[in-house]
Amino acid sequence: MSQVLKLWNTTTAIPVVGKRLFSVAFAQKAPYFATIRPRFTVIEPNRAELVIPKRRGVHNHIKTVHAIALCNGLEAAMGALAEATIPADKRWIPKGMDIAYTAKATSDITCIAETDPEQWTSGDPDLHVRVRGEREDGVVVIEGVIKLWVTPKAR
Repeated sequence: MSQVLKLWNTTTAIPVVGKRLFSVAFAQKAPYFATIRPRFTVIEPNRAELVIPKRRGVHNHIKTVHAIALCNGLEAAMGALAEATIPADKRWIPKGMDIAYTAKATSDITCIAETDPEQWTSGDPDLHVRVRGEREDGVVVIEGVIKLWVTPKAR
């Protein structure tokens, strides 16, 4: 089991504050993630979800959640998914993102990252993580893929 999944399982066992503890710890590993104040809600192999609270610090000029804040949330969800899913003998690095902004982000946004189990064992180093962000009413405001490069760990 990966360190991220172990930390998730350990912290979420703590009533009330467990998910928040994990979210703060995760953002300390890559401090830029802290700028969106992610609240992780799901971490499991092949799926991760977090919420970006709609607040002034992530607003754009029309007071919706800024496009780059949304991308930051998708990247954080993807990173948690990758760490929770990748086989122990492999490593990953992001190599690109193809994103479409599909609606205004007028509420808190749930960022979701998903893969299929066979993607991690196929031998193809190009792995596409499906990502999307949804408003509280279920409308998708951003969607696309984050492209990973997955290779064997150096020995």
